[in-house]
Amino acid sequence: MKIMRWLGSNLTSLILSLLLALVVWISAVTSTDPNTEAEFVVPLEVVQQASDIAIADPLPETVEVKLLAPESIIQQLEGDNPLVATINMSDISAGTYRFPVNIDIPDQLKPIRILSQNPKELKLRVSNLVSKELPISIQVQGEPAVGYQTSGLSWQGSQVTVTGLESKVEEVVSVVGTLDISDATGTLSRTVSLQARNANGDEVAGVKIEPTSVDVSQAISLQGGYRNLAVNVTTVGSVEPGYRFTSITPAPPTVMVFSEDPQLVEGLPGYVNTKPLDLTGVDSYLETILELDLPEGVTVVGDPTVLVQVNVTALETNLVVTREVEVIGLLPGLSAQVSPKEVTVSLSGPVPVLDNLTLRDIRVVLDLTDLEIGTHTLTPTIEILPEDVVWEDVSPATVEVVIQEGSSTP
Repeated sequence: MKIMRWLGSNLTSLILSLLLALVVWISAVTSTDPNTEAEFVVPLEVVQQASDIAIADPLPETVEVKLLAPESIIQQLEGDNPLVATINMSDISAGTYRFPVNIDIPDQLKPIRILSQNPKELKLRVSNLVSKELPISIQVQGEPAVGYQTSGLSWQGSQVTVTGLESKVEEVVSVVGTLDISDATGTLSRTVSLQARNANGDEVAGVKIEPTSVDVSQAISLQGGYRNLAVNVTTVGSVEPGYRFTSITPAPPTVMVFSEDPQLVEGLPGYVNTKPLDLTGVDSYLETILELDLPEGVTVVGDPTVLVQVNVTALETNLVVTREVEVIGLLPGLSAQVSPKEVTVSLSGPVPVLDNLTLRDIRVVLDLTDLEIGTHTLTPTIEILPEDVVWEDVSPATVEVVIQEGSSTP
């Protein structure tokens, strides 16, 4: 009884104390983790949608929300945002509906208060999904190369299934694949993508085609009287002594020929010759135009000439020369004795260049700059003027030089 009387007389004070403690606790929590406003963009998902319906109107991919939450939760959302916006389409049939947009907040992230949201709801038309089967048709674009003709066109499969919104599927009147045979010179086998098209031939978007592609084969062969032949460049004469040609290239490498007598064309070898190309005295790259040497009754389809490119290079050889060691950079008042005075240099390069070398073209230089009195072992420098010549070896590789007082004697 005393406890009850005490509680009755002190109840007001007790309640005030509890409220004061709660205020102090809330103040302490909010001071260390204050509430903060932040804006986020969250993805929008559709849940519980039946397989035989679809949304006919454009559906936004994201929803903008403004949140009020403790700063720690805001930071967690900014690092890895798990929020998702959803609309529920359970037990929905074809028609027009207003769907509320819900923001799913995981329990571990609460408390979060949604201050604003855009959009809050969506007005959407829902239509039935339907399917229909249509035959496959293949359109051929372009023409094969000159002298070639098309024959059989075939593809695997005869029909496809078109699935989508009822209004979209009704637009589809054909399913078409396109095969480009432009300039083809043989049978083509391609995997061709299929398109759903309306009565105007325009593609109908938003429908699914199964299968999405088809394997197509177009037979292409030569017409009678036509034949594709390689170009053979005939030459006379020889290039400049010390040179050789490394390649002779015709462009184009093949030509199409025609004769009203198919047997005449069939009797030709697998190539056609050019008029002779004179290589006499050629010592560099050559480019020229040549006519084709065709038998009577045979003509070229197109340009009767070809561009011929000839690459010529000098023959490589080796040469051994002896050169005196030249001293440079010797300090005034000093003399130098080099041993040996001459070295042997092994060279390689084009024959014409090596045949015309002079003493000035090859120098063996010994740089004595800043060297003092004494005996030194040095490696000479080989200086070669012609760019195409390289030195392979020098013997001996080092020389001895004795520097002493007194002027050098001639």
